Amino acid sequence: MKAKKRYVQVGLGSRSLMYSMALVKWFAEYNELVGLCDSNEGRLRLRADLVREYGVEVPTYSNDRFEQMITETRPDVVIVTTVDCTHDYYICQAMELGCDVITEKPMTTDEHKCQHILDTQRRTGRRCWVTFNYRYAPPRTQVKDLLMSGLIGNVVSVDFHWLLDTRHGADYFRRWHRNKRNSGGLMVHKATHHFDLVNWWLSTVPETVYATGTRNFYLPETAERYGLTRRGERCLDCQEAKRCPFYMDMRAFPGLKSMYLDAEQYDGYFRDRCVFSAEIDIEDTMDVTVTYRNGARLSYSLHAFMPWEGYTVAFNGTKGRLEHVCMETAYFSGDGSVPGELRPEGTKIKVFPHFQSGYEIEVWQSRGGHGGADPVMLQHLFEPNPPEDKYLRMADQRAGAWSILTGIAANRSMERGQPVRIDELVHGLEDPDYPLMPSPTDPLDLPGAVDALPAWLKR
Repeated sequence: MKAKKRYVQVGLGSRSLMYSMALVKWFAEYNELVGLCDSNEGRLRLRADLVREYGVEVPTYSNDRFEQMITETRPDVVIVTTVDCTHDYYICQAMELGCDVITEKPMTTDEHKCQHILDTQRRTGRRCWVTFNYRYAPPRTQVKDLLMSGLIGNVVSVDFHWLLDTRHGADYFRRWHRNKRNSGGLMVHKATHHFDLVNWWLSTVPETVYATGTRNFYLPETAERYGLTRRGERCLDCQEAKRCPFYMDMRAFPGLKSMYLDAEQYDGYFRDRCVFSAEIDIEDTMDVTVTYRNGARLSYSLHAFMPWEGYTVAFNGTKGRLEHVCMETAYFSGDGSVPGELRPEGTKIKVFPHFQSGYEIEVWQSRGGHGGADPVMLQHLFEPNPPEDKYLRMADQRAGAWSILTGIAANRSMERGQPVRIDELVHGLEDPDYPLMPSPTDPLDLPGAVDALPAWLKR
């Protein structure tokens, strides 16, 4: 019998749980978890206790013993699920020590750390996978399939608008994400998904980025307008708890209580800080214009205080237009619910061909986290012989870099007030592997009869 692939995991926050469960439960036949590492002793114990329930005894290491963990456990792969700004350290250390890497998005948070990862990967030859789970959601894969088919011809522009609601969106302003030094802001932490989707949907890469952004809602002034004048640093002991619509009680969610509230004694990290704090320095309202190598353009916006969760995207092509609307369930990260599950009644795809009536397409069904993406992605990551994928959804450090560099360029553009070129930020960046798309020189179809033409063309 072939030996199981050996994994260690560093960073044991809420998002990390999915990977641990994949190794000890869902894909344990082919893989084994041989080490756990975190900066918080409480979370280390909690995760070790959990995997023990599946008959797996795993040694634990504090984050300052990461190299020791690699030496003692001899993993094939390191899974990095730490705070975003530390991804580069663990990715590069792992590759230097002879391991491949699976890292959560975003790959890292600024251009210098991105360059470090690219240089290290090139020098060591190790593999680095970036988990862009959004590619795997069946409706988003369906959009890729339709674009690849040439249904609307060559795509020349995209209108993409993402809405984070007042449950999920607000959660970024409670946690470590609220400071750019940790997350790169929502332009990097969250929009890395969206920019990667556009790169992958169009099979191209960005060249220039112009962005504006500000914090319009998650401000002390908003709390004052609500009449919340007796705010505390955090929800737990806030005097306005009964009146504040953003109040979150970690004691009501077993996962959040055990992973964060009970672990505060070890590092003093508060998971429930006030969303109206003056200490927040990330934007909640952002608009971006991107030009691409293939000549396409993107108009993108992200708002983090909307009444519903999801997005609208439209592709304008040389043979028509494709519109896709997606509504997702709202959640707190780690609240025990399925994160970002699709709401079928609000998820649609419609095509508007030139010279014909528009029509709706039945959306590919999905279940599971992030629009049904997580189960499919895990299969591709952890099965020894995953199904062949004509959509090339597995992303490596190249796709990871192109995605975050759009967000990083947006941050630099907001700072400078002018467009930023991607090639100003890093050097030696290679193109990702993308499926072939329709060519701008492909012939266009005309209706087969005069009767198919609109009235204004029949004269």
